[in-house]
Amino acid sequence: MNIRLRHDAIVRLLRRNGTSTVNDLAEEVGASRRTVLRDIGALREQGFVIHSESGRGGGLQLDPQSARTAARLSVTEVFALLISVAAMRAARSLPFADQADAGLAKIEKALPADQVRDLRRLLDCLYVGQLSPKQDLSDMGVIDAALLPAFETAFLDQRHLRFLYRDARGAETSRSVEPQAMLILPPLWYLVAWDPTRTGFRHFRMDRISSPEIVDGAPFRRRHVPFEDDVCPYGEMPR
Repeated sequence: MNIRLRHDAIVRLLRRNGTSTVNDLAEEVGASRRTVLRDIGALREQGFVIHSESGRGGGLQLDPQSARTAARLSVTEVFALLISVAAMRAARSLPFADQADAGLAKIEKALPADQVRDLRRLLDCLYVGQLSPKQDLSDMGVIDAALLPAFETAFLDQRHLRFLYRDARGAETSRSVEPQAMLILPPLWYLVAWDPTRTGFRHFRMDRISSPEIVDGAPFRRRHVPFEDDVCPYGEMPR
């Protein structure tokens, strides 16, 4: 379940149940307690009035008259805008770069402090480079829309990510990895991850990934990714 669907499900559950505990909501939406607490905070920022009562018989209550007071962009949506601009700039196909940067700066300025913090943590994992002209693009596919919301949880909470991966020969395998970075080599996008079963880094083309899901368990540790010299962090891209 992606973030938007999970938020909608939490609101429906609160409206229906009157009072729910964080643990109950986590079980209903299939997420961790920590994730649901983040979701409650995000819903409050969107304008929902959610009361919290501690102690026996307490829990979370949604004000019956509560509704979104304004349309707000999520961290994932802003991140999608930023990486799209980064990809266009790396491909040298961003004719209105100054206007794009100004618009994105206004969006970031309007975000709550915790969302800005999460956004910058995601951007720290983003790298950009140039694709070899010899790369075969004949089999390039479409990136699964569920991948970016899964990345948000995997990168921010340092959670393992499981998915199906189709290699260059078309063989499909199930992989469970530690996401460490996102690499844009326009027009290809890669997930760079530590693969515990192979004890090494692997690059997974995002258009070959399907059915992403977060794996319950202890957080993994961040690792230094040994990129080539011609790959730079997003923050060091020429503007």
